[in-house]
Amino acid sequence: MNRPDPGSPDQGANQDDAVWLDLVARLGADSPPGPAGIDAADDAETPDGTTAAAGKSATFRDFDPLGLAGAAPTELSAAEREDSASGGTTDTGTAVAGPRDYDVDGDDDVFIPEEPPSLAGTDPLTMLAWLAAVGGPIALLLSAMFWRSAPLLAVVGIVAVFVLGTVYLIMKLPQEKDENDDGARV
Repeated sequence: MNRPDPGSPDQGANQDDAVWLDLVARLGADSPPGPAGIDAADDAETPDGTTAAAGKSATFRDFDPLGLAGAAPTELSAAEREDSASGGTTDTGTAVAGPRDYDVDGDDDVFIPEEPPSLAGTDPLTMLAWLAAVGGPIALLLSAMFWRSAPLLAVVGIVAVFVLGTVYLIMKLPQEKDENDDGARV
């Protein structure tokens, strides 16, 4: 009356546990895995319905494609580290070179940028246009934050100054492209 159905979740959980225990048992054994160590005749059916090789199970050391289960790398002793740091040699007689043993080559090709032109020699109208193009949006932002009751004429004037400065700067751009200039500048 209290027996679980064959398709109930408890039955599936028991089968999952049995499969897990079988897997752990196979990985914990010391015999080699693979088709060479397992024959079809060696397979035996376990009570839970799974098949397992009789006495043939694999360990992690047997299936280790990355070599993680092998011997851990050994650390050099203090004397060996001093010897290698002072330009010692390896067992083969070659000198040990570390990442800091190399000098930087190519200091001759250091990029030195051109000196920017002085603002003192700039055309005054161009300087005013830049101030209008950059200062217009900043003035609008500050007036929106601190001078809420600014008259409409002041706001329209700031927008007009911004537009005029931007148009002047666009008009000063070169009209023709230099044929020898490909745009790349190093």
